[in-house]
Amino acid sequence: MSLLLGNIVDALGGSLEGGLRDTAVLRIAPLETAGPGDISFLSHPRYQQQLAASRAACVIVAPAMREPALARGACIVADNPYVYFARVTQLWRQHHGAAVQPGVHPSAVVDVGAVVHPSASVGPLCVVERGAHIGAGTVLKSRVTVGENCYIGARCIVHAGVVIGADGFGFAPQGGEWIKIEQLGAVRIGDDVEIGANTCIDRGALQDTVIEDGVKLDNLIQIGHNVHIGKHSAMAGCVGVAGSATIGAHCTVGGGAIVLGHLELADNVHISAATVVTRSLTKPGQYTGMFPIDDNARWEKNAATLKQLYGLRERVKALEQALKAA
Repeated sequence: MSLLLGNIVDALGGSLEGGLRDTAVLRIAPLETAGPGDISFLSHPRYQQQLAASRAACVIVAPAMREPALARGACIVADNPYVYFARVTQLWRQHHGAAVQPGVHPSAVVDVGAVVHPSASVGPLCVVERGAHIGAGTVLKSRVTVGENCYIGARCIVHAGVVIGADGFGFAPQGGEWIKIEQLGAVRIGDDVEIGANTCIDRGALQDTVIEDGVKLDNLIQIGHNVHIGKHSAMAGCVGVAGSATIGAHCTVGGGAIVLGHLELADNVHISAATVVTRSLTKPGQYTGMFPIDDNARWEKNAATLKQLYGLRERVKALEQALKAA
């Protein structure tokens, strides 16, 4: 079934200008590749040149870009074009995607002591263990494991291969050996959380590991035991959060970054990709801690110089003291 420009503005608001309501939308596409049947969006004024050259049937723009957009054709004017674009993708999925069917797939294994809401969907080859809870409207894709007594709230999306509630990494050293510390907590996940493919969230050692409402986790993330992640925080792929770290609300962590254990990140802290967080961050802001890339020869020279930095500092201090004494 075709989606018309009129359908979009009726559902999402915004102002359709310079175009017809009955124009059919065949595809959602980037500005540079969009064709006559496509809808696109302009997220930042720096892409204005792409806007002028775009062949899209309609472009979603901010009010400040209305005139340049009209100069090339139809546009939908919205306060936040990027958010509007996100809503359009959801509307597109509703019109063209297969509806998620509630219920438990025949190949899934759900313990009789687990609770699965009637509106939830448990996909192929999933395992839901004793005492686990799956909330209303939550979707478990294929091969998801939800461990004993773990809780998932409403309207969550858990992608393929996710493991929730495996044992945390806890061992006590004794005489050159390791003695296992039984992980007696669980995992509690709030509402409207999305968890990417093959991400692992370990159960707590004594207290629960907690993922609050609205958190978004990308693929291949490791969340250690007793971690607490605040509301509406987001993490990109391959992030690692070590045990007992606390991440505040509305934080972001870039791909491949590491947060060491027992640290605290305040609300609205943003960690750049590949950064290793080695201390608690008590003030909101953007933090970066990676060595800049360079060609290998110069990188080695810079790295060698960095290792001598403390010695150079001491020599400069000694020279300053000698000059003062002269």
